[in-house]
Amino acid sequence: MAQQKTMKHLQQDVDDYISQFKEGYFTPLEMIARLTEELGELAREVNHGYGPKKKKSSETEASISEEMGDLLFVLITMANSLDVDLTDSLEQVLEKFNTRDKNRWTRKDEN
Repeated sequence: MAQQKTMKHLQQDVDDYISQFKEGYFTPLEMIARLTEELGELAREVNHGYGPKKKKSSETEASISEEMGDLLFVLITMANSLDVDLTDSLEQVLEKFNTRDKNRWTRKDEN
């Protein structure tokens, strides 16, 4: 079984990919537009799979997993372009949830 990549590795993989092109990274505003577009595509797939709106026979097949991958790719490109370490970002959010929000939700019984 292949070893799982860290977020740092994923950010480096995306940077390696983007760095091979003269155009480089899009501007932050362009990436927000791309994030919005990809989130819309993910929402559409979730609605088709779990909501009332089913796919038309003429619509192309896409998967929730594929759309999440697209969204993650664009998020990583934005983080890279703004020099944001996503591992640090996520650790800060988890710390916030484990301190400020620690009693916000009903915990499962521990047996």
